[in-house]
Amino acid sequence: MKKIIVLLFVAAAAAYLLLWPVPVDPVAWDAPEAPELTGPYAANDELADVERLAAGQGHGPEDVAIDDQGNLYVGYEDGRLVRYDPNGENGDLITNTEGRPLGLDMAPDGTLVVADGYRGLLRVNPASGGLTVLTDQANGVPFGFTDDVDVASDGVIYFTDASSKFGPAMKARDDIMEHGGHGRFLKYDPESATTTVLMEGLQFANGVALSENEDFVLVTQTGSYNVLRYWLKGDKAGSHDVFFDNLPGIPDGISGNGRGTFWLALFAPRNAALDAMSDKPLLRKVVFRLPQFMQPQPARHGFVLGLDESGAVTANLQHLGENAFAPVTSAEQAGERLYLGSLTRDSFAVYPLSDDRESLP
Repeated sequence: MKKIIVLLFVAAAAAYLLLWPVPVDPVAWDAPEAPELTGPYAANDELADVERLAAGQGHGPEDVAIDDQGNLYVGYEDGRLVRYDPNGENGDLITNTEGRPLGLDMAPDGTLVVADGYRGLLRVNPASGGLTVLTDQANGVPFGFTDDVDVASDGVIYFTDASSKFGPAMKARDDIMEHGGHGRFLKYDPESATTTVLMEGLQFANGVALSENEDFVLVTQTGSYNVLRYWLKGDKAGSHDVFFDNLPGIPDGISGNGRGTFWLALFAPRNAALDAMSDKPLLRKVVFRLPQFMQPQPARHGFVLGLDESGAVTANLQHLGENAFAPVTSAEQAGERLYLGSLTRDSFAVYPLSDDRESLP
């Protein structure tokens, strides 16, 4: 009798793992072999002593925006947008988007532009808390996961819809496990109130960053471990190419410091098990059915790279360990300070940049 019960249990478990309906329809692809954490990616403890700001004030300050007075703006998982003074203190509630604020950037007119994962692209008046939905769809397709944003000097807004299929409630994991190309890179023109799709079919389109002269803009593809470059000016305007391929980690937010350096946040180093499944869609479906704790997990590893405008690595900031400020999902420079956001921590952080730190721009 016990043997029959065991056989029935095994049969039921096998049927579940092979046949239970799931929301993903994985697509086969070939993940490139991950670079080792040596040379320009050598492991280090540069981020071990970051100062954590506004600890316990909210969960998941994914991005940090800085205004001309040095005030710091973050958005929390519960929808709150909060402004802190330059020391990360004296939090002041601006508004609640009633969604999930993710990427943030200050516009030339002093308003705060918000990529809200649920509600779309928003504009918020920091003084009054007034909120306007600028756009929530393009070409008849609603945004499913408005993710990051960068505002040009002329007020034009460049942003990403990470996945039109899997929204924040489903989490990025679902889109990355499927690898179905549901991401888009877009621009919004405030003068004409028009939204234009610049690139589509992207693998979880994430961070956005304009170059120093605004002749191109970078977009990270979390699901493909690379950074794309979309040309805005010159003979290549309207075309795109790969700016940086085969990253050592899973790319998230990216920003430009206005002086020729891009700061790229890596959510975690590459996961060997996840990469090994890239060309095995059926196996990815089976793994998706497992309890989440049994699925490939990111390491607790803070990781930020500095890149110049030719794609060379100029800085390598890391910290691996249970106490690491990780995952780092954004890195924004203001003066000689680098502010770090995180999708899952209860604080954001600051790392001092100084001339005596080797290889830091």
